[in-house]
Amino acid sequence: MVLHRVLTDEQELILKDERSQLMGLRGLLARLDAPADDARVLERAAQQLDELFLLVIVGEFNSGKSAFVNALLGDRFLIEGVTPTTTEIQMLKYGPQVSRQQGESDLLVLTYPVEWLREINIVDTPGTNTVIQRHQEITEDFVPRADLVLFITSADRPFTESERTFLQRVREWGKKVIFVVNKIDTLETADDVEHVLLFVNEHAMQLLGRQPTVFPVSARQARQSKQTIDGDERTRLWAASRFEPLERYILDTLDERERLRLKLANPLGIARRLAERYLGVAQARRTLLRDDVTTIQTLHLQLAGYESDMRRDFKYHLSLVDNALYAMAERGNRFFDNTIRLTRIFDLVNTDRVRGMFEREVVSDTSGQVEAATHDLIDWLVQQDFRQWQSVMEYLNRRITQHHEQMVGQVGGQFEYNRQALLESVGRAARETVASYNKEGEARELAESVQMAVAQTALIEVGAIGLGTLLVHLLATTLADVTGILAATTMAALGLYLIPNRRQHAKLDLQAKIADLRGRLAQAMAAQFERELSRSLERIREGVRPYTRFVEVQQASVAETEAGLSGTVKVLTGLAARVEKL
Repeated sequence: MVLHRVLTDEQELILKDERSQLMGLRGLLARLDAPADDARVLERAAQQLDELFLLVIVGEFNSGKSAFVNALLGDRFLIEGVTPTTTEIQMLKYGPQVSRQQGESDLLVLTYPVEWLREINIVDTPGTNTVIQRHQEITEDFVPRADLVLFITSADRPFTESERTFLQRVREWGKKVIFVVNKIDTLETADDVEHVLLFVNEHAMQLLGRQPTVFPVSARQARQSKQTIDGDERTRLWAASRFEPLERYILDTLDERERLRLKLANPLGIARRLAERYLGVAQARRTLLRDDVTTIQTLHLQLAGYESDMRRDFKYHLSLVDNALYAMAERGNRFFDNTIRLTRIFDLVNTDRVRGMFEREVVSDTSGQVEAATHDLIDWLVQQDFRQWQSVMEYLNRRITQHHEQMVGQVGGQFEYNRQALLESVGRAARETVASYNKEGEARELAESVQMAVAQTALIEVGAIGLGTLLVHLLATTLADVTGILAATTMAALGLYLIPNRRQHAKLDLQAKIADLRGRLAQAMAAQFERELSRSLERIREGVRPYTRFVEVQQASVAETEAGLSGTVKVLTGLAARVEKL
């Protein structure tokens, strides 16, 4: 392998740092659900550091790639032809004798006894832009493994549009590319050759952004020269082939120092490209998560507004109960003013009659009014719960629609699947709740709960559920006091003192008992309201909670990964600069 020789301290340190960064990047890509292909590319980049220098030859079919390798070897070792002859990647290595054996998938390993292959491995790839799409796929898959790319174009159709497209992909990997214009022997004049070279130079310059290295050759004539016995013919063919500068560049200019520099630089280029690409993925995820945070915040604001509105409106519904009891208190005052009088002393002696009058004139329909207000409260609670679910559903439907319209492309993977699934699950929960919402059943269940709370309030006082019975009972002691005094005392004494005193006492007692009842009813209904409001809010929050947890966890993970990738890009850039100084 190329790194088996003794390295300087600086070279050893660069190699160590490079391996560390490649390993760290592998973990960062895994956190972003990088596809297996990218993970393999990175793994292969790390393996490159332990392999011989790799010269990868690419180009369209029939551009003369196999002929070029044969020219280097001086032997028609690889099959040449006008149709796609290379159907798999062929790796040419040194061997004491010629051999061919199948390696890993789509790789044929060839050995040839030529000394310079001890330092360089050559890869001949299937042609790009062939009718056999698989050829182009395996060519593009193998390019990232190259330490140097030799791009061969044909002089009779130089720099085609498909070649330009392919080279753009090669450039993305940060590879050093050498251009070879083959088949110059098919051109009629030297001016034609220069015209083609100028054309290739201009377009390569536009594509790469730097002055390209271009070699014009005739691989066919170069091979013929090496196989020709006639010395003069050999010299003529060799000069005509213009192959010597290219061969000298590959075998001499690419010395051990230059090969080491390229060997160290290429994995850095691959790693930096992947790090920059997935830094974009992390940033795109952060943008999407920012939208998710906005979604969650909006839902929380909706719920906070809902809670605030419910508390405010509950006071109105509670005031209806208060008003009914206040009205009864006013009627009670008038009743005592009109009834506990000296002129009605004989009516007051008849307790049952007074009680009947009290029920008709004071209690009246108070029980029905309180019950009606309670039912209104129940209907209101159920309706508001339903409307809130509708509001959540409508908002999430809009959010999901916007999400589908976003261009998530590079954001995809498990992250996008989980995010979309959770977002849709919240919307689905809201839709299902709205669709299956049983208002009558909810109202019936709530009514039982509220009525039980009111009943329990009454039971504390009289052991009965009916509110009317409760209200009559509240006056029992006062009426008993009045009638008892009337039965045991002279009429004259009552007229002078006891009747007015008892009337005032009865009125104050009534006000106190109704105030106590009003307070306990309000407390019972408020407690039930709080339970129902909490239940309503919790049902919605529970539906949103998995989505919220996912966003919180991903925010932290993406932020950490983004910081890691950003740091990796900086370190890789610094390492690349150190390698260039070698």
